[in-house]
Amino acid sequence: MRPPPRGTRQPCGLALGLLALCLAAARALQGRGVSLYIPQAAINATVEEDILLSVDYSCHGVPTIEWRYTSSWGAQKLVEWRPGTQANISRSHRDRLCTFDNGSIQLFSVGVRDSGYYVITVTERLGGSQLGTIVLHVSEILYEDLHFVAVFLALLAAAAALLVSLLWLCNQCACKFQRKRRHKLQESAAEEVELQDVEC
Repeated sequence: MRPPPRGTRQPCGLALGLLALCLAAARALQGRGVSLYIPQAAINATVEEDILLSVDYSCHGVPTIEWRYTSSWGAQKLVEWRPGTQANISRSHRDRLCTFDNGSIQLFSVGVRDSGYYVITVTERLGGSQLGTIVLHVSEILYEDLHFVAVFLALLAAAAALLVSLLWLCNQCACKFQRKRRHKLQESAAEEVELQDVEC
């Protein structure tokens, strides 16, 4: 075998170039797809509170974002939109939901029925998608119940005081009536005695 002439490139350089190109392509393909970040996967809230279901995503192009809600009361699609366009919000949440371009949504004035699982799906045009779930637990405020009980007890106390006052007033009227009656009876008895004395 003859040695290669001087000044010609080695096939090894071509192989290294192809290897570098393949690695760059593999890295670019790995960079494709959707990544989804959920900073808080479980949220506790109280009734009438405004809640932010916060997420962040990264992908190539403009994705389609969809939120679904699942609980013991059923499942439903809440909203679907593409960032920069108007959101298609379900009728049940039209006045209670706000969307953000990073994929987050805000629920206004939540109730106990809003407790459940909120599932976000971020889908890019090329077909890659990513799911994420946030669990929301909404509880009633205990002191509001105590407030109701306190107001109810105050009303009962006021009604009892009114009834006691009416009973006292009725008792006073009855006593006055009895005194007048006794006085009349005594006067009529005195008149009878006088008449008897006059007749005798």
